[in-house]
Amino acid sequence: MPKTILLQEVTSTNDYLKRNAHILPSGTMIIAFKQTAGRGQKGNSWEADPGKNATLSILLKKPKIGVNEQFAISEAVSLAIVEVLEKYAAGFKIKWPNDIYYGDQKIGGILIEHSLDSDGIDYSIAGVGVNINQQVFISGAPNPVSLTRITGKTYDMNVISDQLGEALDRYCNLDGSRKQLAAMHQRYLDKLYRHDGKPHLFTTPDGTQFKASIETVAPDGTLTLWHSNDGSFHNYRFKEVGFVINKKNFI
Repeated sequence: MPKTILLQEVTSTNDYLKRNAHILPSGTMIIAFKQTAGRGQKGNSWEADPGKNATLSILLKKPKIGVNEQFAISEAVSLAIVEVLEKYAAGFKIKWPNDIYYGDQKIGGILIEHSLDSDGIDYSIAGVGVNINQQVFISGAPNPVSLTRITGKTYDMNVISDQLGEALDRYCNLDGSRKQLAAMHQRYLDKLYRHDGKPHLFTTPDGTQFKASIETVAPDGTLTLWHSNDGSFHNYRFKEVGFVINKKNFI
């Protein structure tokens, strides 16, 4: 198991690791009972009742991958979370680029931050938030769900945190080999939300909507969509396209 630091309260586990990255060993994991300023992608806040959800971050120093391969860390973290959740229920998927979904509802999110130096990636910090025992969500997030709402059971957060820590430590132990990265990338594609060959509704930041099917995700994280209206392929980077999700399927 990695070195683990338990904190009663912190602004965010990612911020804590950034402040202390120079003195902490690689693999250090920060687990917080309460985050006062937990963050998600695009600067969004992360709602989490204290003690009811998994909120943690892991520090990876000098990962053995190139800058153009940094999406592999997102794949590793996503797969680790799905592996743990699948101990308790089936049907979890990874929504590109790095949310965890059950059906059309979000159960987890990941925020990965990199620090670069002249040699490449100096360190990466992967922050994880997974809804476990929370019953009510009041932040206005459009589609949250938790493990307890899925299964009707309550879970021991110490057990869940230990399982996440073990899985993250194992998946994030990247050796940089083509074989390892290719195998992990294929597992990511196999678990990809809406990677089913069917057209789905997407939107661009200006509100333009279109139907397309997911063709693939490149190793650098670029999403390739096949547009059903004209049969063309288009590549999208983070924040260039979003999913349109039908709320009627929410539980």
